[in-house]
Amino acid sequence: MQVALRVVVGVFGALVLLQLWLHPAKIAAGLGLVGQGWQGQSALRSEVAGFFGGAGLLSLASAVRNDRRLLVSPLLLISIALAGRFVTIALDGWSSAVRRLSPRLSCWPST
Repeated sequence: MQVALRVVVGVFGALVLLQLWLHPAKIAAGLGLVGQGWQGQSALRSEVAGFFGGAGLLSLASAVRNDRRLLVSPLLLISIALAGRFVTIALDGWSSAVRRLSPRLSCWPST
């Protein structure tokens, strides 16, 4: 059962990554990003796919190998991204940060 679940999660992650490579503007719009021109599309494909793809692959490898040490890198990536959110709150204020995040937080009251 665990192997089947890992395969399903891995296939789902691969499909999301493929969607990001083929239609980066569609995924980026949900994240509040805009890729202008071919340089912007290229940046979305490389940096966003690299961040989420790398974190996802290492998390999947950790699940397949049943080795929690492989989770250090994805946790570090996500922690740095979360620190960036806190910097946004510190520099721009809470209401600005919530307004930017509210499309992704459907249960969060928008201001």
